[in-house]
Parts: sequence; structure tokens; C-alpha cells
Amino acid sequence: MPKSWTTDEILELAGSYKAACLLAAAAELDLFTALAEGPKTVEEVAAKLRAGRRGTRILLDALAALQLLDKRGDHYAVPSSVAACLARTGSSSVLAMARHQANCLRRWAQCARVVRSGKPAEHQPSIRGEDADQMAFIGAMHNVCAPVVDEVIADIEPLEFTHVLDVGGASGTWTIAFLRAYPDATATLFDLPHVIPMAEQRVADAGLTDRVALVAGDFYVDALPKGVDLAWVSAICHQNSREQNRQLFAAVRDALVSRGQILIRDILMDDSRTSPAAGALFAINMLVATEGGNAYTFAELRDDLQAAGFADPTVLRHDEWMNSVIRAAAAS
Repeated sequence: MPKSWTTDEILELAGSYKAACLLAAAAELDLFTALAEGPKTVEEVAAKLRAGRRGTRILLDALAALQLLDKRGDHYAVPSSVAACLARTGSSSVLAMARHQANCLRRWAQCARVVRSGKPAEHQPSIRGEDADQMAFIGAMHNVCAPVVDEVIADIEPLEFTHVLDVGGASGTWTIAFLRAYPDATATLFDLPHVIPMAEQRVADAGLTDRVALVAGDFYVDALPKGVDLAWVSAICHQNSREQNRQLFAAVRDALVSRGQILIRDILMDDSRTSPAAGALFAINMLVATEGGNAYTFAELRDDLQAAGFADPTVLRHDEWMNSVIRAAAAS
């Protein structure tokens, strides 16, 4: 039954951007890290942020109103639970994702123009700059994947492989999880040149350097490393058009040995394209950010896999968000 809306509910929804914008601004300014050092006055915070006093005071008061900060007299402090999540050194920091969401917000604000023009949103780097935004994106992927990697891999076991290719493997979150779950396996992580140093550091910290080959390249242009028996394609399909996915799947097929397998982790939409709701909203993220990306149904991905030379596509895991997994085998 359709929801019955009131005018108050509509207006509350229309104004829901406000808190998100405040959090985005604080994350970009690294305000929570500054206050994690201890309570500070407006003047002290402004000096830390290299910002004006008026804007700093208004932002601090608004964050205190949202209970993201504590205000006592002339001093502002960050609660320990907030610092853990949003300070750069927080024990459960998701600061990278908060910054990535700030970048998304700038694109979403252009949605009407995108729908009318058919072109992605105009790119607007944050105050931190293009390189910092790219690092925030890679960090954000770790923020969302790290809590679920072990559960997802356990749900799709048993797997039979000796060498996994992590396509667009970012900083190595999934590579590391696969190798920990399969101690006799090795891996190749393939991603853009500016990402490889981040992966190298995380793989080294995990003590897995001798089991991982790091290969720089662009899967839209370069051939994938060959001779692997499992390819992991994680959260990539949604940024592509269907034609781009067919090209990617064909490149993966060429990289696999005989009877090798591909695993695709992504959102899976139902045939109505309205469920899961998170997927329908994520499709907007692809609309404003890419030329042809979308959230796809299993039928669409199945057809594209088969067109690229894969057989027997199967859903191994179904999830309401990004952690559905499809498996297919390279056709003989």
C-alpha cells in the first residue's frame, strides 16, 4: 500500500540535507580531529582549521545542536564516541567515508540538471583537492568493506582456487581477507598506479607481501594479468554501462585459466528496479557520477556474463546492499 504523506513529512524530507551538509563540512575541515586533542575555543579551532571566526563559530554551534559536539561555556569538545568515528586517529574511524559522501553530495545536488542533460554532474573537488579526494574514496571503500569481508567470504565458501585476481582491488581489503581464509593461495591485485602504494602498505602491514603481486593498470585500457583461476570483481559493475561490463567480463575471461571462475560482488536489483531501496538510491549515485553506470538486475548481469563467454551464472549470496555475490565459470 502506498505511503500516505503529510506536508510536515514532505518538508522534513526536503530539509534533510542540512545535517548531512554540516557533517560533510566538518569532515572536510578535519574539525573532529582538531577537537580530539582537547576542548578548544572558537579562536583556537579557527586557527587550527585556517578558517574565519564567524563561520567557525556558527558551524561549531550547529554541530553542538546536533549533539556531535559538546559546548561548555566558551569551549567546544568532541564526545569520545564521535571522535572514535570521525577523528582521523579514531579507533573506528569512518572519516574517509564521510569525506567521500561529501563529494557525492556535491554531485547529488546537480541531479535535476543531470536528468535533463543526460550528462554526469560537473566535477567539483573538495577544499582538500583532487588527490585527497581520491585517497578518501579508496579509504571509504575500506571503511565499508572491512566490517563485512569475513562474513561475505564465509557465506560463499567453499571456494577452490590457488591464485585470485582482485580487479580494481583498491587498498587490498578483499585480497587480504581471501588470503587469510585460504592460507595456501596467492593473489594479484590490479588497480590504478596512484592506488598501488596504498595497497602495498596495507598488504605489508598484514604480513602478506610475499603472497601478493601488485600490478598497476587501468582495466578499461590494459589487459589483466593472466594465469589466475579466480577473479574477484568487487563493486565495479555498477560504475559501468552494460557494454562496458561485457568488455570487462571478456577481459576477465581472457585472464582466467581453463575452468576458472569469476565472482562479482555488487548490488542486485529486483525486476521492478525499486528494491532494494538502497540500490534504487545508489543508481542515482551512478547517474550523477558516471556516463553509463547503474544498479543492475541478476538477469542483466547473467546475460552480460554469458555474452562474454561465461557459463552457469549463479547467485551465491543475496544482500540488501552491496554484498550480493554472483559466480560464473569460464565456458569451455
